[in-house]
Amino acid sequence: MNNTELVTKPHYPILDGLRGVAAIIVVTFHLAEPLATGHLDNLVNHGYLAVDFFFLLSGFVMGYAYGDRWNKMTLGSFFKRRIVRLQPMVVLGMTLGAIGFYFTDSTLWPLIHTVPIWKMLLVLVIGYTILPVPLSLDIRGWQEMHPLNSVGWSLFFEYIANILYAIGIRKFSNTALSILVGIAAIALVHMAITNGDVSGGWTLNMEQVRIGLTRTIYPFFAGLLLSRIAKPIRIKNAFLWCSLLVAIVLYMPRIGGAEHLWMNGIYDSICIIVIFPLIVYLGASGVIQSQRENRICKFLGDISYPLYLVHYPLVYFYVAWISNHKGITIVQVWPYALLILTGSIILAYAALKWYDEPIRRWLHKKLT
Repeated sequence: MNNTELVTKPHYPILDGLRGVAAIIVVTFHLAEPLATGHLDNLVNHGYLAVDFFFLLSGFVMGYAYGDRWNKMTLGSFFKRRIVRLQPMVVLGMTLGAIGFYFTDSTLWPLIHTVPIWKMLLVLVIGYTILPVPLSLDIRGWQEMHPLNSVGWSLFFEYIANILYAIGIRKFSNTALSILVGIAAIALVHMAITNGDVSGGWTLNMEQVRIGLTRTIYPFFAGLLLSRIAKPIRIKNAFLWCSLLVAIVLYMPRIGGAEHLWMNGIYDSICIIVIFPLIVYLGASGVIQSQRENRICKFLGDISYPLYLVHYPLVYFYVAWISNHKGITIVQVWPYALLILTGSIILAYAALKWYDEPIRRWLHKKLT
């Protein structure tokens, strides 16, 4: 069955808007990181949980969009649709990272200018596939799966979840899926309490890959389960209240401090296992109140994925600048941080309109 025969379902505009809210908070999280001495004192302390929120949203939307289409859709057509949706921005994000690579030299990355161009281009080509690079190709020195655009790690795990869903888990009964989600929840809680948080997953070694998989499996397939069993009701002002809840969760200061790391692990677990599904349920139940609210949700949803992929190449410049100005304070930094945030949003919107949407339309015609 050709993909063009699949009727597009209506979107959940509030969920689109919430994805954009979380994406903006991710940018602020990355802007606050270089001013912190570690996880304990980051001003946007739980911004890393936005990734787990994205995974849960993805699982929910996947179940909603594709759950009843498999009698008309092959594995090949499903993967083509996912590649068309995800890969163009991956390519642009990696390209932007490559363009800026040699210009982000700082005390943090003293060896950048010694990296031969062929090696950088090899990392770029691998990055285009979203496959992680081995540590032998860690050209920046931060042990990133994708040294040209750090956020690529979560797309790698997103693809793993998509593959697991398509080749088998989509066929699970609700009971079997619930068992999988329950086991994944236990693994998540154990990891969070043991480590003090769920942050991690961006390095290609056994421990970090385990963290990445644990962070992915529960929220993605909990979202899938939620899409099957949830019976949305009509809720007014859902976008406002859900946005506030997302912001409160992600901006919450560290819980427990260095003496009681397990307390923060419990906080992370409650957020991912309880609060995020509740937010998605409320968002799916929400009713758009006005055309203005609809436009806001559409704009935020449209820029969310491009913003996630294009902001980090700009953040590298910002991090390099801070590292070259030791002792700089947040009072001195905030205008530059605001400039990076605003520039990232503008760049994301430009990328959406002038690159992502045209490329996806062209690929859709060619591949489907």
